[in-house]
Amino acid sequence: MTGHQIEPAIKALIEARNFTALHALFEKWTPADVAECLVDFPPDEQAVVFRMLPQAKAASVLEYLDADAQNVVLKAMGNEAAARALNDMSPDDRTRLLEELPPGAITHMLELLTPREREIAQCLLNYPERSVGRLMTPSFVSVHDDWTVLQVIEHIRAHGQDSETLNVIYIIDDRGKLIDDVRIRELLLRPFETKIRDIRDEHFVALHATDPAVDAAPVFKKYDRNTLPVVDSEDRLIGIVTIDDVLDVLEQATTREVQKIGGLEALDEPYSTITLPRMVKKRATWLIILFLGEMLTATAMQGYNGEIEKAAVLAMFLPLIISSGGNSGSQATTLIIRAMAVGEIRLRDWWKVLRREIGSGAWLGIILGVIGFCRISLWQGLHFYDYGPHHFLIALAVGVSLVGVVLWGSVSGAMLPFLLRKLGMDPATSSAPFVATLVDVTGLLIYFNVALLILRGTML
Repeated sequence: MTGHQIEPAIKALIEARNFTALHALFEKWTPADVAECLVDFPPDEQAVVFRMLPQAKAASVLEYLDADAQNVVLKAMGNEAAARALNDMSPDDRTRLLEELPPGAITHMLELLTPREREIAQCLLNYPERSVGRLMTPSFVSVHDDWTVLQVIEHIRAHGQDSETLNVIYIIDDRGKLIDDVRIRELLLRPFETKIRDIRDEHFVALHATDPAVDAAPVFKKYDRNTLPVVDSEDRLIGIVTIDDVLDVLEQATTREVQKIGGLEALDEPYSTITLPRMVKKRATWLIILFLGEMLTATAMQGYNGEIEKAAVLAMFLPLIISSGGNSGSQATTLIIRAMAVGEIRLRDWWKVLRREIGSGAWLGIILGVIGFCRISLWQGLHFYDYGPHHFLIALAVGVSLVGVVLWGSVSGAMLPFLLRKLGMDPATSSAPFVATLVDVTGLLIYFNVALLILRGTML
């Protein structure tokens, strides 16, 4: 049975107060499955389910919910049950919950923690927002390089239950400075009397607590790691970051980038929960800017009223010209923003990108120009529409204009992200609608000036 099919059965057990059956049911489920099932339940029923779960499992289920759902559940659970769940949560997931709360709610949540967990939570919250320090957990296993493999294994057995992961063991000196790391498989394959100094190779990579969280993803990818150590300004080991937390940050960053590329401010909260006034505010700003930009299109057309009156047929192809330039610009800016985000290109690569876009923009313009020219000629030849005695020149004007507009759209769409990054702004601000608006105005100028040049002395 799927989650949606079993929800009515769970609701029936809750209404019947059949706690024994509820406990037996959820005992077989993984924390992720329980969390997925609970998201559609009202808060009071979520609280009932959480009380049925073992304490450790309840904390694990809580970690799979988003921050808003976590807050709702904790409020419904009451202080005693909420305190147990908060204290059992991993420090990094708890920090993610706390940083989404208003100051007053953070203070209340911190008061529910034990002195040790409160100290850990406050320490992590003191790091800058969206930094590696907010992602890390201080739960790890560290050893000294003069220990034997047997000593390390015994240490892991004694203290490893609180560690976030045991895939990697970290080696520190007497001052707590990180000097190396060793994969657990290296220990398991060595004789018990082997010293750690004989195993380590002094090749390791670490993150700094103040690094931006999004910068951690390329490091994980480059070194193919699931876990990385975190050090302070003096290279002392203070925590570890796991790949699942980095992927969450990457998802959030990607969401913000996509929203900006779509021509709106980043929502910074789920679409399903954002209030209507905030939604309007986030979307209105860019819509107003784009609308004012499009007004320049009308201004540009006013300058060619005489030409349009003499050759009204030119107005028929305005949507064709404008949309082609906007589409090519949107394609280029989307490609460049994405390439910048994943590190494929850097600011110094602007000249290389410019040359590529000139080439690709010219070929794309020629392709569309030939299609436009053939379309007008074909319609004229088949008598679908009579463009007049100068139909060949009209087709030529449209074809040449398409080459120029598409070329200009590709170049401007590719260069705008570089310009914004040079100015210290977010390249994603050069959204596809923004580029399309820019190319609309300039595309009109290109189109009418090409038409004036080709049709002068005939229709104009």
